Amino acid sequence: MNQQHEDERSRIRAAMDRLLAGQPTRSNGSLTAVALAAEADVHRMALHERHADLKEEFYARVRTETHQTPEVEKRLREEVVRLKEALKEPRAAEAESRHRAEQMVLAAAVLILRTSTGQDHTALGNVVPLRLPRD
Repeated sequence: MNQQHEDERSRIRAAMDRLLAGQPTRSNGSLTAVALAAEADVHRMALHERHADLKEEFYARVRTETHQTPEVEKRLREEVVRLKEALKEPRAAEAESRHRAEQMVLAAAVLILRTSTGQDHTALGNVVPLRLPRD
């Protein structure tokens, strides 16, 4: 690793310590990756791409040392709950559609059976009984 890379990593580790101690110098002090990048004076994309291991280490330390759930995890959990709620209605509609399709298949099978056995004598008004194709 080059010197710049090592310098960034040492600044990120020092920033972790300051944030977890509640003594930020360059950021708002929140326990987020954005605040960590600001505190370390590192571009946040560098934190996400080149130093992802340190970002994960930071979130692990937030969990263990402060007994808090990191903000990003809270937001993701809320999004999962919201998406699960949003899926309930389409899933219920899908189940209803499947049920209707099954009922239609059963009705068609009954009609075909009645027609093939000659039991269908109930042609009313404009209802035309189904006929099996002749080979």
